[in-house]
Amino acid sequence: MKNGKKSNYLAKISLGVMGAGFLITIPFQETFMGRLLQGGFEAGLVGGLADWFAVTALFRHPLGIPIPHTALLPKNRDRMIKALISMLEKDWLTKESIIEKIKQIQFADKLLQIAEKELSAANLKRRISSILKEIISFANLEKIAPSIEKEVKEYLHALKVEKILQSTITLALNEKLDEKTLNYSLTEIEKWISKEETKQKIGVIAKQLLDNIEAEGFLKLAISSFRNLVNEEKLGNMLQPFILKRITLLQREDNPYRHLILSRIREELEGLPDKEELMVEINNWKNTQVNNWSSIDQITEILKQLQKKLIVLAEDEEFIERYIISFIRSFINNILETPKKMESIENWIQNQIIYYLDKNHSKIGVLVKENLEKLDNETLINMMENNIGKDLQWIRVNGAVCGFFIGIILTILKTIL
Repeated sequence: MKNGKKSNYLAKISLGVMGAGFLITIPFQETFMGRLLQGGFEAGLVGGLADWFAVTALFRHPLGIPIPHTALLPKNRDRMIKALISMLEKDWLTKESIIEKIKQIQFADKLLQIAEKELSAANLKRRISSILKEIISFANLEKIAPSIEKEVKEYLHALKVEKILQSTITLALNEKLDEKTLNYSLTEIEKWISKEETKQKIGVIAKQLLDNIEAEGFLKLAISSFRNLVNEEKLGNMLQPFILKRITLLQREDNPYRHLILSRIREELEGLPDKEELMVEINNWKNTQVNNWSSIDQITEILKQLQKKLIVLAEDEEFIERYIISFIRSFINNILETPKKMESIENWIQNQIIYYLDKNHSKIGVLVKENLEKLDNETLINMMENNIGKDLQWIRVNGAVCGFFIGIILTILKTIL
């Protein structure tokens, strides 16, 4: 702006000099030097005034007089704006020229460089922590819980009991849980049988069995005689050691009855998945339990607990450094070390930019038009004068100077001819 004012001042001085010179040389017209200088100043004055008129007429009416074909900018404002927009869209900022420049820029490489630089920023951990807490706290657990319940129920409905049972049985047999279960059962039975009260119960049960046996002939006589010889106490004393002995034998690894029992157990277990009616019944029971299961409150409570734990982790700078930042850094290094990934990312970024450029290129002109239309004529004229006024004022100076020298040349030619 200062340069514009300076050039405007210089243009006025040049015009003033030419006018003053013309007036001063009028008394000296009789001499050759007087005519020569007067011709120069006269032509310089005409040139300066003509250029002043031309420059002023671009922006406003000279001296405020509405002379035809003056104030060209205000009168042709719309046409100039349209021409400017057309020039921007079709000549200066065409799609092709912008796309060519876009393809020269390695966006992926620049973005990754920025990301690497940001990873070393002092306040990065705090910003990541703030973002993570915001995301975690923003989650609406009451809305998430029904969706999780739905997914869980669908998964449980689709789950086949046969597969679970088969894998469970195989795992149990591989871990010899059948033997461990038998050993545990025998140990607990042995403890129970060894009790005094159990011995009495055994005697009572045995006496009841004897009393309820029906027989004929000699067998009836033998049973009746045996009943008279024993009572409940004697039967308990007889049967308890016998049962304990059998249990002890079954606990031995080489006992054939033990192997027989285990073999039967394994056979039954391995055959369970093949029992269709049983599997159908179990699956139906499972589906009924799943349908009746209302787990939204439980899931919501679990999510709330998880949310609290995640917020605590998000506040832990060591956790962010060890897992979040470390993951981001590894991810960036992996991309940088894989040219195909870099090329793929670069192509994707450029395709997205080109796509949006293609869709919105016309908005460049719209934006320019909107901004220009916000300006009134006076503001627009002042902006142009401030930006190109310096060169325009130099036109006036050059017009005066050139006119001066041309006037001198013409005066010499007139004198000679």
